[in-house]
Order: sequence, then structure tokens, then C-alpha cells
Amino acid sequence: MDTDVLIAGGGLNGPALALALAQGGLRVTVIDARPAPARAEAGFDGRAYALALASQRLLAAVGLWDGLRDRVQPILTVKASDGHAGQGAAPFFLTFEAAEIEEGPMGYMLEDRFLYAAFLDAMEAAPGVTLLSGESVVAQEVGPAGVTVTLGSGRRLSGRLLVGCDGRGSGVATRAGIRRQGWGYGQTALVTAIRHEKDHQGCAQQFFMPAGPLAILPLPGGHHSSIVWSETDAAAAQIQALDDAAYLAALRPRFGDFLGEIALAGTRFTYPLSLSLAERFVAPRVALVGDAAHGVHPIAGQGLNLGLRDVAALAEVLITAARRGEDIGSAVPLEEYQRWRRFDSTALALGMDAVNKLFSNDNPVLRLGRDLGLGLVNALPGLRRRFIRQAAGLDGELPRLLQGKPV
Repeated sequence: MDTDVLIAGGGLNGPALALALAQGGLRVTVIDARPAPARAEAGFDGRAYALALASQRLLAAVGLWDGLRDRVQPILTVKASDGHAGQGAAPFFLTFEAAEIEEGPMGYMLEDRFLYAAFLDAMEAAPGVTLLSGESVVAQEVGPAGVTVTLGSGRRLSGRLLVGCDGRGSGVATRAGIRRQGWGYGQTALVTAIRHEKDHQGCAQQFFMPAGPLAILPLPGGHHSSIVWSETDAAAAQIQALDDAAYLAALRPRFGDFLGEIALAGTRFTYPLSLSLAERFVAPRVALVGDAAHGVHPIAGQGLNLGLRDVAALAEVLITAARRGEDIGSAVPLEEYQRWRRFDSTALALGMDAVNKLFSNDNPVLRLGRDLGLGLVNALPGLRRRFIRQAAGLDGELPRLLQGKPV
């Protein structure tokens, strides 16, 4: 065998899994279709992730956090409210405070460029990790003792297991015969960064409007925030086509004036929104991780966190199997991984789907019910604390890496 584990996809989940497995003594090859330096050398563009506390613990466990500590913005408060653009928030709202749990901040905001560069540096330094940039898997063959992949260059590599970290259109899943279910939301996310007059004080805002939610996420320094602004597909296409001044004019009534004057500060991106769930997370000598297994609505910023939960579970299962002398690509460890992750990730994906459908409308009966629901949760400390722990990724049966412990 050329390697123990072949990972197709070098975004974020692939490198995280590679580092975790290498710490456990496994040899790993990451196959990334993109040239590595291009993304690592990108300037500020506003794209950032809301890392749950459990995800931060995983980054610490694989050795990345010390180098990222000065790049992050702790999320100290989360506010969620309902309303219409230009009319302000509804009278009932929900506020989560980091001080309500003992473990610390609920999470951290971290720019994509810094996280990817940290992964790249760590993979280059890690014994047992090989990164093949500018290569992609075009074919895969499963045998009784391993799996062989063919790359676009014609090169062939063999391993005991192939992991698909190659996104919603996963070629690994398709070639393994794993079908997907899902649907589009008729919504597109407009993503950019905003510079604002007042200090955000570490507060993340989620404003639910009939066309879709607007998330305002704090970035380091106090006066920049990343926004994820969901609109109908048609409206989003029109807004994205505007010049910067008109784009900002469309955003202002939705954003409000709570942070004072605002200005565009980042590149403008759009992403179509949909739900996509793999019917299975495993096949013979194949496992799926992250968006390859479950593509979710960004309403709670849980996409990367869900992927890192997959990473932690799969790493623990595979390293434990290897230490027992078992075949890491056999059905037993793969089924254990699927049992650990499929129900949790599917339930969370469908939960976010339900929240989006409940809030992305202007039905007065539903609006009254959801506003009362937000107010009820806000008024009950015990229930609010449960929601905070869930948002921080601290609920359920946590793999060791999500506890900040090595496998």
C-alpha cells in the first residue's frame, strides 16, 4: 500500500482529518484539486467561520490553536430576532451570553485564509502526511484488501481506505454508488465583510426576515463583521449585480443602525443554498466527511462544525481500530463511524431546515408563534443554557478530539 488513508479533498475537513490520523500513527495522503499557495496567500475578503467551542478544542488537539490564537474573535454574545427590513426587530428576541456556561466563549470567528494557511503549514510539517496539490481523483477501484485511485495526471495510488472530503458534488460518493437526497431553498447567500463605526463587542447577530436570515458575525478588532445575507434567488442576483454603493444602500435597511455608519470592506460572494444528505456515509472501503455527507443551510453557521465532528469521530474509530490490529478499511470500523455520526448530523440538518422554513416567511400566525417561542426560550435560563451548550458543540457523545484530548 502507498498509504493507509487516501483523502480526496483538501479544503478544511480533509487537512483536519489528515493531521488527526497522523497523530495516531497512520500514513495519510491528501489529494487537493486546487493549487495550495493560491488560497493560503489570499488577502482579506471577509470569508470567515464561526467555530464552536468544541471545534476550537479539536484545533488545539491537532496542534493548530496556538498559532491561531491571535487571529480569532471570541463570540461573547449571540442575539436572534425576527422582523422586517427597515422596521427593526420584533419585541421578542433571544440572547445567549458566554458567561452562562463555565467552559468559556461559545465559539470563535476565524477567517478562512488564516485557517487554511495554518492547515497547510501543519501538513507540510507533519510526519506521515503527504499533500498532492493540483491533483484530483477521477476513478476508484475497491478490492478485498484496499482501494486504488487514479488521479487526473494518470498516477495511481493505493490505500486501505478512501475518505471523501470533496464537497456536496462528491465524486467519491458518486463512484461508490451513494445517492443523495435534498432540495434547494430558492435562496442565495450574499457574503461579504462590513466596516462599522461602533464596536461589535464580540456580539453575533441573527436577524430573521421573510426572504431569509441575515447573520452579522464579529471579526477581530471590533470594527469589522462578516455578513451572510440570504435573499430569494432572484433578489440576490439583482443585488449582486449592483455597484458597491447601491449594494450598500440595499443592505442598510436590513442591517440597521445599531453599529453606526457602515461601509463595504470585503469581496462580494454568492452561494446558492440547499440541503443535501447522503443516504449512507460509508461504502466498502469508503467514508464520507463534511459536505460530502451532509450539506446544510448556513442558518446557524454549523457547516464546518458538523464536518469537524465527523473528523473527530472518524479519526477516533480508525486510530482505535489500527491499535487493535484491525483492518481500518473494513466494514466494522466504518459502520461504527456511521452509527456515531449519521443520526446526529441528519437530525441537525433537518432541524436547521425546519427553522429556515419557519422563519423565512411572512405568515402572521407563524410569526406570532416564533416570536413567542424566542421570548419563551429567552425567559427560561435552564432552556437557554441547553441551547448555548448545543451551539458550542458540547452536547451528545463527544469524540476525544472535541474534548481537546488526543486519541
